[in-house]
Amino acid sequence: MNNKTTVDAITLSYLRFQTPRENRRNIITFFILFLDFLGIFPLLGDPFSYDFFIAALIPTVLLHIWAIIYIVDPYRFELSYYLFFGIYGIVNTYVLFLVIQKFLYFHLNVESKVPFLLGVLFLIGLLLAVNWINLKALYNGTYHKLQTKKSGNFSWIMAASGLGYVLAQVMLTLIFNNSIKMMIIIIVLSLLSILPAYFSTSIHRYIFIRNNKDDLMKVYPQFALSKGERYKKSKKGGKKR
Repeated sequence: MNNKTTVDAITLSYLRFQTPRENRRNIITFFILFLDFLGIFPLLGDPFSYDFFIAALIPTVLLHIWAIIYIVDPYRFELSYYLFFGIYGIVNTYVLFLVIQKFLYFHLNVESKVPFLLGVLFLIGLLLAVNWINLKALYNGTYHKLQTKKSGNFSWIMAASGLGYVLAQVMLTLIFNNSIKMMIIIIVLSLLSILPAYFSTSIHRYIFIRNNKDDLMKVYPQFALSKGERYKKSKKGGKKR
């Protein structure tokens, strides 16, 4: 009997993973493009803000240090990768939020604290929204339907949640300044924030995996083994990932 048939469809839909090599590629790609280039780099530009830069730099440096183990051995640390990637999603969304705030305060010369406070609320709202959508998509079977090509509604739901965040940032810009250039930049940054915000759902996946280890071993008995151990197991008839 195929072990996958003994695992319910909802659980199985959440136990579909990328390979450890793809996990390593994700870290390299998203760190360089989203976190460093689109996040830290704009904070280095003129006019420079020490406060915004330090606020972004500290969690970014800590994440880069933590990422080393997944670059060196993505196989053995496959489980904790999901916790790491979820926290990365939160940090990257937060750093992009700081970039937006820098544009508001140092390029548009906003003086009120209201945009910052509203921005914090929008940030928290975005993270809560994507995680709520993730839970709904899991437990109402949307992920399973998507994987079997029986549903096309999830992308619209995700787009709607992201659109709310974008519109909130645009309204904030229009209220305090009418600069079209800045509005376009903030729209782009807000749109880019949606993807790392969604990555924060990996924290729930990490918890889910830990709570469903028996089912996980039925589906992927080589999960979190070293590359050498996987090779040995594959020679005995297991499927190598």
